[in-house]
Amino acid sequence: MMEGANSSSLEAFILMGISDHPQLEMIFFIAILISYLLTLLGNSSIILLSRLDARLHTPMYFFLSNLSSMDLAFTTSCIPQMLINLWGPDKTISYGGCVTQLYVFLWLGGTEGILLVMMAFDRYVAVCRPLRYTIIMNPRLCWLLAAIAWLGGLGNSLIQSTFTLQLPLCGHRKVDNFLCEVPAMIKLACGDTSLNEAVLNGVCTFFTAVPLSVILISYCNIAQAVLKISSAEGRRKAFNTCLSHLVVVLLFYGAAIYGYMLPAKTSNQDRGKFISLFYSVVSPMVNPLIYTLRNKEVKGAVLRLLRKGREIG
Repeated sequence: MMEGANSSSLEAFILMGISDHPQLEMIFFIAILISYLLTLLGNSSIILLSRLDARLHTPMYFFLSNLSSMDLAFTTSCIPQMLINLWGPDKTISYGGCVTQLYVFLWLGGTEGILLVMMAFDRYVAVCRPLRYTIIMNPRLCWLLAAIAWLGGLGNSLIQSTFTLQLPLCGHRKVDNFLCEVPAMIKLACGDTSLNEAVLNGVCTFFTAVPLSVILISYCNIAQAVLKISSAEGRRKAFNTCLSHLVVVLLFYGAAIYGYMLPAKTSNQDRGKFISLFYSVVSPMVNPLIYTLRNKEVKGAVLRLLRKGREIG
C-alpha cells in the first residue's frame, strides 16, 4: 500500500458474503460445495483422459486441458475461502489472503479469456485449413499460444491488482462481496477513485473487446467455410466441432461484459455478486459438461479407460 493508506492495512478484511440473509448460508454452502466437487471431478477427468488416451493427444485437447487446469485453479482461488466463511460466524480473510486471491483470480480470469481465443484459432484452422492442420497446429505453436494466454492473464492481473492495492482505505474493512475483487475493493477506498475506475474499465474493455472480436472474426470465416461443404454430414460434423467452444465463449464473455463493464461505484452490488458467483462457480462447473455431453471422442476415451481398468483388474 502507499504511505497514505490506512496504517492498519495489514489487518484482516471482512467478506460480507453472497446474501444479506444468514438463514440462507447453509443452503449456499451445500450448493457451492456440490458445485465445487463437480468442478474438480469434471475438469480433472478431462485432464486425465487427455493425458492417458493417445487418441486425444491433439491440439484441441491440449487447449481443453489448459482450460480445465485453469478452471481448477480459478475456483480453488476463491471457493474454499467462501465455504469457510459460509460454514461459521467468522467472515474474515487475512490481508495476505485477500491480496493473493485478488492477483490469482484476475490472472486466471484473464488467462481464460485469451485461451478461448487460442481455441477459436484452433477451430478455424481445423475447419478452414484441414489439409494443413497438423502442420500449422504443431506442438511448438500450441505451447507458444498457451504461454501467451497465461502470460497475458498475468499482465492483466498485475495492472489491475497493483492499481487497486495502491488506494488508501477508509476506516472500515468490509468487502461487500464473497471474494476480494477489484470493484468491491475500490468501494473501500477514500478519496478520488476515478483513475482506478478508468484503468479498470480500460483493461476490461481491452481484455474483452479484442479477444471477442478475434473470436467473432474466426467464426465468420468458419461459417463461410462450413457453408461451402457440399455434404450435410460434413457440415454437421464441422458445426459440432465448434458448437461446444462457442457456447463456452458466450457464457464467459456474456458474464464478463455484464459483470465488469459496469462502473465500479454505481453498479448494483447484488447483481455484481450474482455475476461473480456465475463465473467463479457455475462456469467452471459446466465447461466440462458442455465439452463432453455430445463429444464422442471423450466418451470413447472413457470407455477405453474403463475397459483397460477391468483388464488390469
